[in-house]
Formats: sequence, structure tokens, C-alpha cells
Amino acid sequence: MSLLIIQLPLAPAGPEGQYAFALSLDGQAIARHAAALAAELPPAGRAVEVVAAVPPQALSWHRVTLPAGIAVGTRNATARLRSVVEGLVEEHLLDEPEELHFALQPGARAGQEAWVAVCDRAWLRSHLQALEGVDRRVDRIVPQVAPAEEGAAPQLWAVGTPESAWLLATGTGPDQGVACVPLGSEGLALLGVPDDLPVDAAPAVSALAERLQRPVRLAATAERLLEASRGPWDLAQFDLAVGGRSHALRRLANAVQSFARAPQWRAARWALGVLVVAQVAGLNAWAWKERQALAAKQAAVRASLLQAFPKIPLVVDAPAQMEREVAQLRQRTGSLSAQSLEPMLSAAGQALPRGMRPQAIDYLDQELRLRGLNLDAGTQQQLQSKLAAQGYAARVDAQGVVLNAKEQP
Repeated sequence: MSLLIIQLPLAPAGPEGQYAFALSLDGQAIARHAAALAAELPPAGRAVEVVAAVPPQALSWHRVTLPAGIAVGTRNATARLRSVVEGLVEEHLLDEPEELHFALQPGARAGQEAWVAVCDRAWLRSHLQALEGVDRRVDRIVPQVAPAEEGAAPQLWAVGTPESAWLLATGTGPDQGVACVPLGSEGLALLGVPDDLPVDAAPAVSALAERLQRPVRLAATAERLLEASRGPWDLAQFDLAVGGRSHALRRLANAVQSFARAPQWRAARWALGVLVVAQVAGLNAWAWKERQALAAKQAAVRASLLQAFPKIPLVVDAPAQMEREVAQLRQRTGSLSAQSLEPMLSAAGQALPRGMRPQAIDYLDQELRLRGLNLDAGTQQQLQSKLAAQGYAARVDAQGVVLNAKEQP
């Protein structure tokens, strides 16, 4: 699935507003990047996921402890949860909570600490509506820079333009989300980062970053946008939550494509491939073993047939030929089998209750039918149990009792 990542400008949406964007055809590499008016952005069809990236200057980060017992999660992003989040960060806000948009950290749990991202609601909504008005409906909203995971090494970025340059830092402390200060020596001193920590600078402000007298690495804005789109954050929560079947299908397709191509999943792909190969090899080995066992049993049956009846010239179906030869042998010697009438009548006489006699007896194709028996449920069960003990199967229908017998091995 293709990705269209759009960086939202700091100014509210307007007819002359320019949007920096990055287009990726596979979600792994940048195919095109530039800046354009909303109506001139690349088209977003059903196979394109549109991701809006919020610049770090537009977000504030707050570390809170969620109350125990409150339902947290995408399906529980209710007004009650929002009011709880508002109450937790209200004393740290400069604006009224009604004017702000809140988003909880992915995987946040009740009773544990979590990050809360806050931005201006009217500003964010204006850009989402402007993009939707030109058929670029946003599927996800991600922060361009998010707080580092616990224990991660500090990172330093220089972003913006020469007229408005900023220095960003993450991983500088457990309660420090994304620090944002003016790009300069004074701002750098406020961050308290190691002296040898390099700066990842956007090309537009790389010259200013070099004045900090530390290593500078160029970081293209498009690559930064692509990296942000791979993060777990989605700021589209509460009243800005994005849903629907098409959205879910896009997210699923994007996740599958990321697993299939992303470098960070290479080890998992190798492990899955090894597991599949091992399973296939195991199934083939098990099937070969079963075939060998079946062939051995078939050979043993053929050997038994030829040993008992050496005059048979060719073995085609050993069990059927064995049954036919035994039946012919019994017929020649006059011996009875379990399918004969006399043994079946004897077994039925022993199983029937004393004094109960059938009104009619039919015998056809090794099946004995006793007509005119009036059996209740208890008697039927006893009859079937007694006959089963003698090697006969019995069933009861409207006309009576039917007995079938099979040769015992």
C-alpha cells in the first residue's frame, strides 16, 4: 500500500497554505517529495493511506498517571476518558481544555504512567477539513517527533527554517517528552544533552546547526516524515477518531506490507520462514512414516492371504479375496458363520425378553428382521446391549428389529 505523508504547517489552513509531503509507493522508500497546495497534493485513492504529521512545535507533552479502574483503549475513547485526561493535565495548560485536542500514548493502561499529547483543536481540525475538502481524507495523525521509549539514548534534531529554527531533544529524562527550544547555544544549554551528541539537522537549518560546534548529520524532511509514519502513535482520538471498514482494511494492508518489507522485521521474517520450512519438513516426514506403516500392513495382509490360500494367483484386494475364500470354504464344509440364519436367531432369542416372540421373521442378504415386536425404550437399550456383546448390531424401526452381523477378526 502506498503512503502519502503530509506535514501540517504551523499556520491555520488557508487557500495559499503549502503542505510539505512525502510519497512512498511501498511504505519503505521515498518515491517523491515536495511542497504543494492542498489541491495539488498527489491523489489519494483506495490503495493510498494518508498520514498527517504534526510538527513538534505544535505539540506539548505531559506525563500523567492514569487512575486505576478506568477503561482505556481505542474502543473506550469516550467523553469520560477525555474528561479524566483533561483533569490530569489541566494545571499544566495555558489554554482552556475545550480549545485543545488530547491523545493518549499507544498501549496506555489504567494505573500506569502514560504520555498525553496536546495541540490546538481548531488548528488541527482546520487542516483535516481542508485536506478532506480536496479528497485527501486523513487516515492517521502522527507526531513528527514523539517521546523516546524508556531507556533510549538521547537524540537531538534541528528543524524549521532559517527564520524560525528550532532545536528538539528526546530521551533526556523520564519526564521529558520532546523538548523544543530555539536553535542556538542558549537553547542548547537548556536541554542538558551530552557534549558529543550529534545533531540531525534538516538541510534548511544545517548551517545554523553547525554553529553549535558538535557533529551535524543531514536528515531530510521526507525521510523524517516516513520514519514518523512507522511509529505506533495515532493522534486521531476522541472526537477526531477515524474509523470504518475501509480504514481498518488500509491499516491491515499497511501492517502486512510493513511486515513483508520493513528492515526491522527481517529477523521475524527469517524466523517465520524457518518455522514454515520446519513444519513442512515435519509433515512430509510424518506422511512418509505413515505411508511406510500402511505399506507394511498391506504387505502383511497379502502375505496372510497367500499363506492361507496359496492357490490364489494374483492379489488384487486382499481383504475381499480373503472374505470370499473363507465363505467358499465354509460353504464346502457346511460350517456356519455369524451371518448365517441359525446363529442370528440364537443370538436374538437370548437377547429378547422372556416370553416375547416375533410375529414374522425375514432373512435376506445376511440381515435378519424380526417383525411384530413391541419394545419400549428401556427394552430396546437392553436388547441392543445384549446383541452387541455377542457381536451383532441391532436397530429398531417401525416394523421391528433388524440385526446385522460382521465377522470378528
